[in-house]
Amino acid sequence: MKANVKMIISAAALSTALMTVQSCDQDHNDYYYYIPNAVVTVKPIAEPTDSLTFYMQLDDSTTLVAENLKKSPFGDKQVRALTSIEETDATVPGYDKVVHVYAIDSILTKKTEPFTDDRTVDSLFGNDPVEMIGDWMTVVEDGYITLRVRVASGGYGTMHRLTLLTGVNPDDPYEVEFRHKRENDTGGPYVLGDALVAFSLDSLPDTQGETVKLTLRWKAFDGGERTAQFDYCTRRSSPSKMRIESGATFLTNVK
Repeated sequence: MKANVKMIISAAALSTALMTVQSCDQDHNDYYYYIPNAVVTVKPIAEPTDSLTFYMQLDDSTTLVAENLKKSPFGDKQVRALTSIEETDATVPGYDKVVHVYAIDSILTKKTEPFTDDRTVDSLFGNDPVEMIGDWMTVVEDGYITLRVRVASGGYGTMHRLTLLTGVNPDDPYEVEFRHKRENDTGGPYVLGDALVAFSLDSLPDTQGETVKLTLRWKAFDGGERTAQFDYCTRRSSPSKMRIESGATFLTNVK
């Protein structure tokens, strides 16, 4: 029996191999295990009805309606989210698919920041090393770049500020730079932890239907610069072509 999902669990838990969601069935207090299987954009509807107040964008061409959630768990905010869903046979006019949502939680969703000068951005946004994880959660779609990143954490109390800079290359407006700032660092011992973060790409020039190379660069753990490229077209999706890694604890203290 499917139960309404009212309990929202953290992206950290969602991102593990299995996740635990408490059933909202009034007759049971069982726990169920679900595998996250989609990254979506949760979009409030401008003129909601009693039965439909939001929908989810799976990619640039597929819209989803949740059969068991009448209201967005995130209010009137548009956010990227990690979710466990199952397609149903139901239909809603104007939308591609109706799904049952077993669990969902927002991904840290941010705007980009403009590059000014090295000294300023180092002070504001840091230059601590980071690694990019090229699994299915790292994707460019629906006007966002969503990244799974790995950092070295100094333990309890360490806050990680994650930033995406635009305007880093005067000759290429589609080159962006990821910055990581480790705040309140206890000095170790350091442990590896992963986080999910999404950035809106609406500050980039509209590609006018053309596909361009979006270049992402970052400072790696060995101190060297790394880059990855995505095929980018405004409001079209481009899956990651980076390597796949796994096996780190997910962080919750990111901003």
